[in-house]
Amino acid sequence: MKYDIIVIGSGPGGYIAAVRASQLGKKVAIIEKYTTLGGTCLNVGCIPSKALLDSSHHYYDAVHHFEEHGISVENPSFDFQKMLDRKAKVVEQTTGGVKYLMDKNKVDVYEGLGSFEDATHVKVSKSDGSSETIEGTNIIIATGSKPSTLPFITLDKDRIISSTEALKLKEVPKHLLVIGGGVIGLELGSVYKRLGADVSVIEYAQTITPTMDKDVSKELTKVLKKQGVKFNLSHGVTAVERKGDEVIVTATNKKGEEVTFSGDYCLVAVGRRPFTDGLALEKAEIKVTERGQIDVNNHLQTNVSNIYAIGDVVRGAMLAHKAEEEGVVVAEYLAGEKPHIDYNLIPGIIYTWPEVAAVGKTEDELKAANVDYKSGKFSMRALGRSRASGDIDGFVKVLADKKTDEILGVHMVGARVADLIMEMAVAMEFKASAEDIARICHGHPTYSEAVKEAAKAAWDGKPLNA
Repeated sequence: MKYDIIVIGSGPGGYIAAVRASQLGKKVAIIEKYTTLGGTCLNVGCIPSKALLDSSHHYYDAVHHFEEHGISVENPSFDFQKMLDRKAKVVEQTTGGVKYLMDKNKVDVYEGLGSFEDATHVKVSKSDGSSETIEGTNIIIATGSKPSTLPFITLDKDRIISSTEALKLKEVPKHLLVIGGGVIGLELGSVYKRLGADVSVIEYAQTITPTMDKDVSKELTKVLKKQGVKFNLSHGVTAVERKGDEVIVTATNKKGEEVTFSGDYCLVAVGRRPFTDGLALEKAEIKVTERGQIDVNNHLQTNVSNIYAIGDVVRGAMLAHKAEEEGVVVAEYLAGEKPHIDYNLIPGIIYTWPEVAAVGKTEDELKAANVDYKSGKFSMRALGRSRASGDIDGFVKVLADKKTDEILGVHMVGARVADLIMEMAVAMEFKASAEDIARICHGHPTYSEAVKEAAKAAWDGKPLNA
């Protein structure tokens, strides 16, 4: 079979690229090695983790907050297996939706491991041992990423686990050790903390979420500590060993002292690595970087002119929505259109509670670039909507150019900020000023009023409700 475009990998980047290419009149095939479509995000990442985050949040509210709303629930309890069953159902519905999209858009789906035979031919090796080869004028690599580990850690996938196993444990840990204070560690740590586990986060950097704005890291540390999560910052892990049902983590603290932590499970959440295993890139003479990423230009084109790569397998943030945008960009570029993507305006989100969201530059990045900026900050505690719901933790911070007032970065901690951040991403796409946002009427009472107030604080230093 010959296709205009072959997509290898059916995660958010791959399946969206396939859909868009088909919409633009291309004959498209997609190759997926697993039995379900959707990649890491839909099967063992974004979607199942959010399902468990929502279920655990409902339980946590029942235990800790229902009473203050006048709701009596005697001895709240949970059925962990039912939570897992619900998660599985959500995943099934979502991956089924991708299969529907492939059928609707007449994209041919090949199940098996895709590997290059040369720059235009891809071999599909199936689980029954058979294989077939298909030909593509253009090929898009969208094979995503896998959890990273440290050289001295062996993941046994039972007690010493990655995020994949953490989403399907048979029990709630008594004491979960989390190596890594980034997005994945904090989200999954939150799930099990809400369900009664002791959770200890061991982080090498001086702060959690070290790539985010320092005010965000500080606030999130404070609220998660209040929820009972223990943080051990500036700790470099040196060993992880298992003794029966006990896992012992050895680390060196900032004083140079050796310390140990003991738990029944250890989640290794030190990031993710590009996944190119089995692709046989060398047969197509595709170059990779020292970090194992496929090297691409500004059009996401590899050194082989008809082969493109998107998502976690190339440079940039490993985010599903970034992969989706890149999938659209490549599909449209191959159709002769002139798409664009602004990497500065891809939001970063953490789905703890309160949520965290950011877009644009941090204060440290602006300082490093010698940008003359101003900052406006507004506390969620000052909002009527926050007091009504009881979600008073967090803030919105707006960073703007001191001379032009253009918004350069926005950082939020609070209820539903994963959704609120998009107002500012849209504003920044159109080069809005802080005054522009401050002068737009926002509904009352809403969480979005914090955005208006923070923008006003950045513009003229005079928020109305603080």
